[in-house]
Amino acid sequence: MKADVTTLEAKKAGTVDLPDDVFGLEPRADILHRMVRYQLAKRRAGTVSVKDRSQITGSTVKIMNQKGSGRARHSTRKANLFRGGGKTFGPKPRDHSISLPKKVRALALRHALSAKAKSNELIVLEKAEMKEPKTGGLKKKLKKLGLASALIVDGAELEKNFSLAARNIVGVDVLPAQGINVYDILRREKLVLTRAAVEALEARFK
Repeated sequence: MKADVTTLEAKKAGTVDLPDDVFGLEPRADILHRMVRYQLAKRRAGTVSVKDRSQITGSTVKIMNQKGSGRARHSTRKANLFRGGGKTFGPKPRDHSISLPKKVRALALRHALSAKAKSNELIVLEKAEMKEPKTGGLKKKLKKLGLASALIVDGAELEKNFSLAARNIVGVDVLPAQGINVYDILRREKLVLTRAAVEALEARFK
């Protein structure tokens, strides 16, 4: 499939061929959903922890006689029933990640790219470069292109001035080609690929 190439000045800079096996698939919501769940679960820290009664610091002396008080039988103040005691079945550090086959992950990325192409939310940029790292100047250029919420993907490395100019713009993310992922693609309205990014993706899926 053909796609128009534009510059940061919103001028046409030719066309580019997008491979149908990467950008021309019929998007499947179930695969995209599985991949987003996989990514969000994988990035959870899983470090929350509370103390049970064995970890509470305190005396182990029995707080009252077993019989004769007319009250319930208790052992120590560290029991879970008392304020300051241990927690019952509280959370412990654990791994929240779920498994997903490598082929499904690769397929999900293809479907995410195809979803953007099908909904006309894919823009191919000639280059993502700036002469100076000026955020105001880049904001004006992006506004001219109609990019209020966008993921911009460049080649193997990001151009330094462009990266510095874009990092303070709300709603705009910038990634190198190897960092492209399904969640970041779907969370932004537009997907912007440079020519270098398109070439990198073609090589990646060969």
